[in-house]
Amino acid sequence: MATRPSHPQRRGPLLRQAIKIRHHRARDLPQMNQEMEPASHSFSSEERTLLYEEALYTILHRLGQPEPGHVREASELLRYLQEAFHMEPGEHQQLLQRVQDLEKPTFCLKATVKQAKGILGKDVSGFSDPYCLLGVEQGLGAPGGSPGSRRRQKAVVRHAIPEEQTHRTQVITQTLNPVWDETFILEFEDISKASFHLDMWDMDAVESMRQKLGELTDLHGLRRIFKEARKDRGQDDFLGNVVLRLQDLHCREDQWYPLEPCTETYPDRGQCHLQFQLIHKRRATAASRSQPSYTVHLHLLQQLVSHEVTRHQAGSTSWDGSLSPQAATILFLHATQKDLSDFHQSLAQWLAYSRLYQSLEFPSSCLLHPITSIEYQWIQGRLRAEQLEELASSFSSLLAYGLSLIRKFRSVFPLSVSDSPARLQSLLRVLVQMCKTKAFGELCLDSPPLPQLVKEALRTGTVEWFHRKQQHHQPMVQGVLEAGKALLSLVQDVIGDLHQCQRTWSKIFHGVLKIDLFSTAFLELQWLVAKRAQDHTAAVCSPVSPEVGESLFQLYVSLKELCQLGPPPSERDGVLALDGFHRWFQPAIPAWLQKTYNVALERVQRAVQMDQLVPLGELTKHSTSAVDLSTCFAQISHTARQLDWPDPEEAFMITVKFVEDTCRLALVYCSLIKARARELSAGQKDQGQAADMLCVVVNDMEQLRLVVGRLPAQLAWEALEQRVGAALEQGQLQNTLHAQLQGALAGLGHEIRTGVRTLAEQLEVGIAKHIQKLVGVRESVPPEDAILPLMKFLEVKLCYMNTNLVQENFSSLLSLLWTHTLAVLVDAAAAQRTSPLASSRLKTALQNLEICFHAEGCGLPPAALHTTTFQAETTSEDLGAVTVKASYRVSEQKLRVELLSASSLLPLDSNGSSDPFVQLTLEPRHEFPGLAPRETQKHRKDLHPLFDETFEFLVPAEPCRRDGACLLLTVLDHDTLGADDLEGEAFLPLCSVPGLSSSEEAGEVPQTRLPLTYPEPTGDPILQLLESRRGDREAQVFVRLRRLRAKQASQHPPRPGR
Repeated sequence: MATRPSHPQRRGPLLRQAIKIRHHRARDLPQMNQEMEPASHSFSSEERTLLYEEALYTILHRLGQPEPGHVREASELLRYLQEAFHMEPGEHQQLLQRVQDLEKPTFCLKATVKQAKGILGKDVSGFSDPYCLLGVEQGLGAPGGSPGSRRRQKAVVRHAIPEEQTHRTQVITQTLNPVWDETFILEFEDISKASFHLDMWDMDAVESMRQKLGELTDLHGLRRIFKEARKDRGQDDFLGNVVLRLQDLHCREDQWYPLEPCTETYPDRGQCHLQFQLIHKRRATAASRSQPSYTVHLHLLQQLVSHEVTRHQAGSTSWDGSLSPQAATILFLHATQKDLSDFHQSLAQWLAYSRLYQSLEFPSSCLLHPITSIEYQWIQGRLRAEQLEELASSFSSLLAYGLSLIRKFRSVFPLSVSDSPARLQSLLRVLVQMCKTKAFGELCLDSPPLPQLVKEALRTGTVEWFHRKQQHHQPMVQGVLEAGKALLSLVQDVIGDLHQCQRTWSKIFHGVLKIDLFSTAFLELQWLVAKRAQDHTAAVCSPVSPEVGESLFQLYVSLKELCQLGPPPSERDGVLALDGFHRWFQPAIPAWLQKTYNVALERVQRAVQMDQLVPLGELTKHSTSAVDLSTCFAQISHTARQLDWPDPEEAFMITVKFVEDTCRLALVYCSLIKARARELSAGQKDQGQAADMLCVVVNDMEQLRLVVGRLPAQLAWEALEQRVGAALEQGQLQNTLHAQLQGALAGLGHEIRTGVRTLAEQLEVGIAKHIQKLVGVRESVPPEDAILPLMKFLEVKLCYMNTNLVQENFSSLLSLLWTHTLAVLVDAAAAQRTSPLASSRLKTALQNLEICFHAEGCGLPPAALHTTTFQAETTSEDLGAVTVKASYRVSEQKLRVELLSASSLLPLDSNGSSDPFVQLTLEPRHEFPGLAPRETQKHRKDLHPLFDETFEFLVPAEPCRRDGACLLLTVLDHDTLGADDLEGEAFLPLCSVPGLSSSEEAGEVPQTRLPLTYPEPTGDPILQLLESRRGDREAQVFVRLRRLRAKQASQHPPRPGR
């Protein structure tokens, strides 16, 4: 292997004068020899003066080209310093002059030869054994100006720089990409006349020919052997050089530089990676001579950052952590000139920022970069014991301060400031990053885990916040009412705080530290609130006054809302202090219910008093009081939902009370609104306006019925029934709540019908008059023209009512008018039976009235129009008719028949009258054996008898539902001496009887009017068929009976016109 040449060895004593620093050896780093300054950014006057001189010295002896973004002009930096240190102009000039008179520092170039790549291979093996010679050439003019100076640039170091100023790297054998990573301190006097030189050589040692042939690998190696044979023995090969003017360098440089050749034989000789730093030695300032560089830089950083923060605060802006160009320039120059490592700069920045953060307002995110840098470069042995103690103290101090902020986060980071969540999150991240560092783990061994500390701080802070709020709401006057209001405000603040925790703060703490802030805050606050609420309710005396009752109700609702924020019982670890809190308010329930009713009653009275009984609009036909009443009932339902009493039995009784009060208010409203209508219409001559008000009153009551009908949904009866189902007896809910509701609806229905009946009565008079006029119109007028006044009257009145009534009430009005009109027509027809013309006109009127009341489907349906009376008038009743009511009770297996009356019977006696009675039988007889016919009482001399008798047949339902089963009603004229005469007969099919037509029990039974008929005397095909069945005894009995009836009928045929 080649050995070092002889000429470097001769320069050995000179090389020992060089200051060499190797980055890979930590023990060679400069150590701090003095203790750190106390942790404060406030300096004494003397300390401030020394620090100011240090900064001035740094600016006056600036080296290198400015960095991008840094300030170039020294005057601007001096002005900034004067402002940052609050120096008066005279004092500034005095100190500036003093610094200018100080001895200049020793200027040095700290050059680090990192590595090279792509160099020439000079050895036979194709590799080289490179080493570098470097130094600073003094006293030269600006190179590059003339050919002579250009050649001087290309000159090798050994010829250009004195031997004692030349420095040499190690030899890296057999490589084309050597790595040195060696640092040298090169002194110079005038930066404008100094240049840096580096020559790279390949070391050649004396080798035998046999050794060289052994290393031969290709023809290029053979060519090198012949070339070396022409060289002097042991002469090193030149690989390239780098020449730089120092005045062109920045304070810090880190670049790859091309290796320049001496000749153009091999222009591409590779690159060399060099780092430069322009530093000072032997600075003349008192601070530099008496304090470690690290300490001086820390104090300067504190002073400038403090000035940056206060300057932004003076401008009503917050500092974002970015240094101004002036401050950044001064700190960069100072750290560079003092040759502070990146680690010590990060450490100084951490100490300065962590101290200032505890006294000045700026973002905690500024602490992330220095603590991250410390973690990245951490080696505990790089710091002295004093520095380690200072760093540990900064960790402990910032942790304690951060926990104090977290304890008071509600006031330190208010949500009224938009960036508060981000600032709190940044602080938590800084604390997490700090506690995760190796430095914290080694220096703060006894510190508990950060999540545990934060959780305890949150718990303590929540309790402190509650006590501050309680003190804030403390009433000036002592009393139950005032104490209740104060406690209510406190609970509402607690609810608001928990909402904020749930929406914002808990997400931050969980995202950074996996801490459930909401659960911690809820458990603490609910316990504190429960204690005070229980004490307050215990202090309330019975009976509860309305004011205190209202306060207690609001407190109850707030506590209920607070409990709903907590976890459900299935997810709790234990029992909460607020569980069962409703029991504390039981004495106040009667006061709450009474207050709810009184308030609602006052609103109803006020609404009716202000109502002018005018429709709200074309589509809304009720008045303002109906709207207010709906709102009032909705408020009652809202109060019931707010109460939502947990105890099932008590909740049921409370709901019963709410329903009772609501139904009572509905009936009170009906009385008040009718009284209001009488009050407004009193003394008014316009009957139309009174009718308008009556229409509005009816519509208001109809709207009220709709509102009351929604009570089961509004009060959640289904949910209540599920809750109290096991606690109540079967049917108790139906017998109480539903019975109350049905009673109220029935009362409202009666009031509505009464109002509609009043409207109908006003129209019935006019209808009766027009029908009477219709009968008296002269014979020459056609029936169609005779009924025209009646139809015009109805058109005007019904259109008016349709406009002013809601559809339900208008339909009720039509039903009443139709029933009355039919009654008037029936009476008129009975009075005019002898006048064929009058009967024809009345029949025409009935046909047109049917069309009018039907109104093409917009009025009454056909089922409502075709009543028994209508059918009787439109069906031939020449023999008269009988009216009955029939129903079947399945539970009792009884057919109940009410025979009401008969009408228009034939006079069969010589005195022009009859003595009628009715015989009732169930047919066919073989389906109902053993049931004897029933008879009514006999009425003397009466063609329109009123029987009003009830008959019950004990018979199963099955035969009654068979085809052909019917009730036969035979009307007879009683004769004392002879056989009874037949007036007529009627058949009622049992399949249409209520109770038999469906499986349900019969409700309200309608009347049925049946016209009387005579049996056919001869030619009935059914009788002929039955008569042919000689062997059927039952058929023969039926045929004989029908023949007898036909014979009776033939004795008294109906007269013409009957």
